[in-house]
Amino acid sequence: MKSSLLNNAYNNSLLQQTTHLASEDFSFQENKLTDYADSLNTSNKKRILKRFLRSKSAMVSLIIIIVFIVVALFAPWLTDYSPTEQRSNHTNLPPKIESLSSYSWFDGKRVNRGGEVVDAYESLDQSDESSPVAYALGTDSLGRDMLTRIIYGIRISLLVSFSAMIINCIIGVSYGLISGWVGGKIDTLMQRALEVFFGIPSLVMIILLLLALKSTITSVVLAIALTSWMDTARVVRNQTLSLKEEEFILASKLFGQSSLFILFKHILPNIMGTLAVQIMMGIPFAIFYEAFLSFIGVGIPVPHASLGSLINDGYQTFLLYPHKMWYPAAAISIIMLAFNLLADGLRDAFDTKSEGG
Repeated sequence: MKSSLLNNAYNNSLLQQTTHLASEDFSFQENKLTDYADSLNTSNKKRILKRFLRSKSAMVSLIIIIVFIVVALFAPWLTDYSPTEQRSNHTNLPPKIESLSSYSWFDGKRVNRGGEVVDAYESLDQSDESSPVAYALGTDSLGRDMLTRIIYGIRISLLVSFSAMIINCIIGVSYGLISGWVGGKIDTLMQRALEVFFGIPSLVMIILLLLALKSTITSVVLAIALTSWMDTARVVRNQTLSLKEEEFILASKLFGQSSLFILFKHILPNIMGTLAVQIMMGIPFAIFYEAFLSFIGVGIPVPHASLGSLINDGYQTFLLYPHKMWYPAAAISIIMLAFNLLADGLRDAFDTKSEGG
């Protein structure tokens, strides 16, 4: 009897204590898990930045790209001439820079029809000029300043390539995320459609689109973007398929987080490295396509300055005035090389295998 009373008293005291317990006492501490994941991401970002800063070629390329971007943004304030201003008495002048006149490339001299080397600027009528005229990179066949046209050509090339990559990312990332996350028959159907697009040569599709559309800067941007998003979509889809089986994604599903939240909170941030490399590698291709289209006459319309059209103008008179082709060709080569080296640096920085390097 006494032992029964003791058991009842013990059970009652146990029940009184457990009445204060709630479901929250047995739940996982999601905030702590999130904070821990954020700390890991911060540490990983520091390692990536450290590896990127160690790449000398990537840093030099980044500086060159920044310089070109600044030049493109402040183009109207960097030159005294208009890219479309024509001077009939200043045609085909050679480059002249007073401080570099000791070098034959910048002394303003050329060979006349009699075979004599003369100063091309001495015969100019400069009575209306407040200061002596000197074109740093010479003029074209219409008397337009080559330096000004190259600066504006760089501006258009960067504008077209960056705009095309933005549209490329919007379409490619959306397509790849949906295909990789949903999976199943929808993924199979979307990949078959992607293979059809891959089967059509990009350059042919771009030219056909530009022939169908009116030749404007907007149409060039759309043509390049609509033919380059497939690579981005495939890369994003492969990364999504790999990440959605990770434990932290499965844990997010257990916490009841929506698919949209998981895609933008967990999947997308984890593929930003691969996406950044893809974008950096896509920009020089966009610059090349824009220049090539302008070179063959279906790209940026005249009188807008484009590096491709400048190279075409210089190509036609290369034997007589080689400088008209050298300088725009050098500009586009440096830009494309800088973006490619920057992409290589980013790829090495995001590559965990290079940790010990």
